[in-house]
Amino acid sequence: QLQLVESGGGLVQPGGSLRLSCAASGFTLDSYVIGWFRQAPGKEREGVSCISSSSDNTNYAHSVKGRFTISRDNAKRTVSLQMNSLEPEDTAVYYCAARIRDTYGTSCYGAILGYEYDAWGQGTQVTVSA
Repeated sequence: QLQLVESGGGLVQPGGSLRLSCAASGFTLDSYVIGWFRQAPGKEREGVSCISSSSDNTNYAHSVKGRFTISRDNAKRTVSLQMNSLEPEDTAVYYCAARIRDTYGTSCYGAILGYEYDAWGQGTQVTVSA
């Protein structure tokens, strides 16, 4: 069974930073497009960032561009999301997901869409509050 596990969430003050990490169970993340999504209470799921299978391209939602950075550590077999200058509007449950099928390719351009991803983690809570 393909499972993803997120870690690194927590409570942080506005302007602070958190680093989320995504690891896999039953497979490795090395060869797949990995995306980060978030869902705040009462809101739809939002694509936050993604990284291509070869790590040669990354993509970000407009709301986080310049503040968040996605990266892949193949040695550790993890994908991280460094979140800086956090705002209360960033409060949400954050999920990582892997694009297992080849249907949508191996790059990461355009809108970050949840239906393109096949394996999901359980999520980690990020709360930005004073």
